Amino acid sequence: MRISKVFLALATCAGLAACGDTLGEQAILGGGAGAVGAAVLSADPLVGAAVGAAGNVLYCKTQNTCN
Repeated sequence: MRISKVFLALATCAGLAACGDTLGEQAILGGGAGAVGAAVLSADPLVGAAVGAAGNVLYCKTQNTCN
């Protein structure tokens, strides 16, 4: 069980590292990573998806590392 949570946490980090080329891709990638992160933490996946989507879009729009 512990290895599964570590794997999911690493997958979440990889998802957050991917920015996406369009606004839709950024929201989907962030939402997916947020939902997985919430599942790992036993939180609400819908809230995690919303926070992840908003966070990834905000990050990608404010940093010069994304398209």
